[in-house]
Amino acid sequence: MATNLSSALQRLAPFRIEPHFDVRPWGFRDLRPWYDRVAADEKSLLGEAWLTGDMCLVATGPYAGKRLDAVFAEASVALLGADAPESASPLLVKVIFAADKLSVQVHPDDAMAQKYGAPRGKTECWYALAAEPGARVALGLKPGVTVAQVEAQIHDGTLEASLHAESVAAGDVLFVDAGTVHAIWPGAILLETQQNCDLTYRMFDYGRPRELHVAKSLEATKLTTRAGKVAPVEQADRTVLIDVEYFRMERVPVKGAISDEKLRGAQKPGLAYVFAAAGAGRITGEGFAPIDLPAHAIAAIPAASPRFQLEDRGGLDLIRITPNWPKSVSKEN
Repeated sequence: MATNLSSALQRLAPFRIEPHFDVRPWGFRDLRPWYDRVAADEKSLLGEAWLTGDMCLVATGPYAGKRLDAVFAEASVALLGADAPESASPLLVKVIFAADKLSVQVHPDDAMAQKYGAPRGKTECWYALAAEPGARVALGLKPGVTVAQVEAQIHDGTLEASLHAESVAAGDVLFVDAGTVHAIWPGAILLETQQNCDLTYRMFDYGRPRELHVAKSLEATKLTTRAGKVAPVEQADRTVLIDVEYFRMERVPVKGAISDEKLRGAQKPGLAYVFAAAGAGRITGEGFAPIDLPAHAIAAIPAASPRFQLEDRGGLDLIRITPNWPKSVSKEN
């Protein structure tokens, strides 16, 4: 908790977060124009931009230069609100850049993750920021496929034959609940929102020299899941892209400028992230310096934020992401 708890409860201004770029063998050498980032060499391809990872650094405000996990450790009440059932960072938001196929993989649910000593599992969703014609992902198993069949196909290299392929167009949202066998294929740039967990069990990796986790992946696999495309829900002041256990994602129009209350809408005060899917914005308010939000940048809006306005600085396409606490989680003592 913050050293000055009463001050933290009163106010913590919004702040921008610097992305952390993760090297992946299926990534790109050059992330421009999305980010001004080029890999050092062909062996250091860039596959993910972590926007709210524990290691990400705060870019603005009094915590500038600190890791995000350290800020949650010091100011969790100000960030999450006094009624939050947990004090740790609840969500990991990334942008996925796949120049080649990712591994076929599965993530554990909370129960399995906790069985092996992790605090939580990994349910996620993908929002397609861009997609080429014909772009697809693998999302779940075809009807009738058995775990024994999956195991045999892992070993003989034919697992793709049992995967359900789902088309992807810009603006699509796909839900990937824990236990869903899946793979991201080239052709789309995806904004991924997930539980703050990086547990991935690889089933098949197209011959890459990386560790596989066959036994645990089979244990985690659910033959039927809720995975699939999610239809947006149009409301008077926003479009709800997805609203499920663990997270909610909205597209909020900003015409000129919007107040903090209008940005929040009907939701109670709590942590929110605002991501500029396109264009640029600026956050201004009393008691803190203006915060620029360039294209593909993210800012945290703490529960204890002072009043502010978010201004469209040209073509702003704003995505707002908030945690949905699972009903099974009780408030910490």
